[in-house]
Amino acid sequence: MFTALSEQLGAVLRRLTGRGVLSEQDVSDALRDIRRHLLEADVSFEVTRGFVERVREQAVGAAKLAPVNPGQQIVKLVRDEIARMLGASDAELAAKGPARAATSLNYASVGPTLILLVGLQGSGKTTTAAKLAHRLKREQKAPGLIAADIYRPAAGEQLEQLGKQVGVPVFGAVGSGQGAGVVDLVRGALRGAEKERCRTVIVDTAGRSQVDAEMMAELSALKTATKPHEVLLVADGMTGQDAVRLARGFHEGVGLSGVILTKLDGDARGGAALSIHGVTGLPIRFVGVGEKVDALEPFDPVRMAGRILGQGDVVSLVEKVAATVDADAAAKLEKKVKSKAGMDLSDFLVALKQMQALGPLKQLVGLLPGGAAKAVKQSGAALDDKRLKHVEAIVLSMTPAERADPRILNGSRRLRIAKGSGRSVQEVNRLLEQFQQMRKLLHRM
Repeated sequence: MFTALSEQLGAVLRRLTGRGVLSEQDVSDALRDIRRHLLEADVSFEVTRGFVERVREQAVGAAKLAPVNPGQQIVKLVRDEIARMLGASDAELAAKGPARAATSLNYASVGPTLILLVGLQGSGKTTTAAKLAHRLKREQKAPGLIAADIYRPAAGEQLEQLGKQVGVPVFGAVGSGQGAGVVDLVRGALRGAEKERCRTVIVDTAGRSQVDAEMMAELSALKTATKPHEVLLVADGMTGQDAVRLARGFHEGVGLSGVILTKLDGDARGGAALSIHGVTGLPIRFVGVGEKVDALEPFDPVRMAGRILGQGDVVSLVEKVAATVDADAAAKLEKKVKSKAGMDLSDFLVALKQMQALGPLKQLVGLLPGGAAKAVKQSGAALDDKRLKHVEAIVLSMTPAERADPRILNGSRRLRIAKGSGRSVQEVNRLLEQFQQMRKLLHRM
């Protein structure tokens, strides 16, 4: 996420923190480089200019503070201003813990909360609807989905399949739009959702290849008829300034309450995320960071600013672990590690599956502070998720007795395991060596 921008800004700021004294020329040179990198990342020119001017104004005083490292002071100024670009308030920047007022949805006090998702075709709107439903289900919000796209072939069927995947009811799908307008379809589906006692209802509206008057008129009529509590734009985070123009167009035509940026796990340069709030004033509510239904994260501008500057996001990592890892399995594993016998390969397999559930390894490393993340990469540790699958295949090719006591694995057994897992004998040997080293390390700890 924002890898290129993060590396570029990190290099500029490291030059500042490595000096004991900063002149105004040093600050000007650094800000010129930061300005160039932001524009290369497709950040809005107006937003970039305002950012540089605010940092320059504050940095002149920070550079003259003798008791405090001036480089560190300017790093903090840059981080705070990036957080403000992303939508952080002064209260959020001053808070010791993360404040999430901007990302929390507005829920109805009586009746179901209606959330309208709008956007262009190809932005990932239908998938995002399922991801949001999955998240709301985990939060005990009893979500339901409404398929309101009567134009795209098989749109209703796609949402039904996704609904089954996340265990959420879908209304208005499969032919419900035949002979009925979108407003009538959604009204009927809402009645069905209320009968099913859904507390939140997400409407997947139709998209177009571009913003047009017909599309806006349809969405405006739907908004007027249903009075949604949230109108969220689903925008492709890889489109840069196009996402900003899209947000402005939808906001002027329909009236938005927030934005969900998708595909930030790809080659997103960061321009959309860093510009959209500054240009439209809209908060970014969630970001999509993967293809799986659980790959939707609440957007926290302060944390995201830290990640962009290579400072990591350990809090998000801890929250991800707490929400994903099986506490009972983790407790059993800890008890086994502390026992005299120590962990065996069956326990190792359990730990491996817990790690796989957390998501792609590169994303997890991205949540670590810059120094720790760099150390992991330089250590030669494999960050390829396929490697974990290979290790799992090797362990699953062993008998229960072999997993319990790897010492019985002679040459013929290792050859059988290699053939059974489709890997080489060398990979089997390497895994066993690494397991023994980890076992000794855990025993000493």
